Amino acid sequence: MTAILGLLAGFWVLGWVFDVAPWKRLIPMGLVWFGSGAVLVAAPGSDLALRLGGWRSWAALSVLGALVLAYRAGLRRLRARARASGRVPADWLGSAEPRPPATAKGDESGAPQPAKPGAFSPSELSRYARHILLREIGGPGQRALKEARVLVVGAGGLGSPALMYLAASGVGTIGVIDADVVDDSNLQRQIIHRTATVGQPKVASAAAAMTALNPHIRVIPHDMRLDETSAHLIADYDLILDGCDNFDTRYLVNRLCHAAKKPLISAAITQWEGQISLFHTALGTPCYQCCFPERPAPGMVPTCAEAGVAAPLPGILGAMMAMEALKHLTEAGETLKNRLYLYDALYTEARSFEITRRPDCPICGQG
Repeated sequence: MTAILGLLAGFWVLGWVFDVAPWKRLIPMGLVWFGSGAVLVAAPGSDLALRLGGWRSWAALSVLGALVLAYRAGLRRLRARARASGRVPADWLGSAEPRPPATAKGDESGAPQPAKPGAFSPSELSRYARHILLREIGGPGQRALKEARVLVVGAGGLGSPALMYLAASGVGTIGVIDADVVDDSNLQRQIIHRTATVGQPKVASAAAAMTALNPHIRVIPHDMRLDETSAHLIADYDLILDGCDNFDTRYLVNRLCHAAKKPLISAAITQWEGQISLFHTALGTPCYQCCFPERPAPGMVPTCAEAGVAAPLPGILGAMMAMEALKHLTEAGETLKNRLYLYDALYTEARSFEITRRPDCPICGQG
């Protein structure tokens, strides 16, 4: 029996060396195995039958081999069902480093093509594997990201990291609205732009960077300022991220989101400090104007151009905006609803405190 097993192992190794498909390797192995079984049945007391180990050994190994083949067949079915449902392939489970599947089929230029809505291509499964392995996100959460529509107001310091992480996370449709063009002074902190894009519209520069990072998403650039004439855009999205740099636009975005019952993640920075919160008045949270009823007096809160800003600060707050967006869209963890988070980079301090709706708020209150 040892000689037979050695011969079978030799067939398998030889097939592996010459890259023969596994099912093709099983053909000569099966012929040898069933041939030895025929000898055992036809001449059970012969010298050859005794050398083969007897029919009991042959039968036991046959049952074991059948169980292994049945297990592999069942595993293939589970993998196929997992891929069809958009979950991680079964052979990734239990591995510290998931093995990426083959890249998605591309067009004639070789660029990967976005998968059909609701389904994940092999390339997307590989790309989002670390998300899917998270219990709080998994396949359903990643699909929620793929089907989400997020609008980012401003492609500057806060919008740059937020947009990049939204794209990397697999948010299916990302809108970006900004009427500005890329300037040399932006490159100190607005990491989505490059020296080569100086002079270009920020939305075009941002869209190019995002699609270069993730070709499976759709980016909609709105080269305009958000005002009353473009307010209708709010209704086209599921979530709004406000990274603008002036109070007029912040108040406007807040009012539009309240009217459209859309959740709003708003952040602001100056010099070494930043703040962020999530407002969703349709669920009973306060709005931005509840926290800041009136714009500060002139000179109280200088702009970045007037007072400067530490380069990594917008990266920290912008990444937090993307994190809050991811949690909101996947319903993971606890978001910043009803809380205002303050961050002081100069002294590495952070604190958050509860915020409540003001009854006399002109936007969401009764006043």
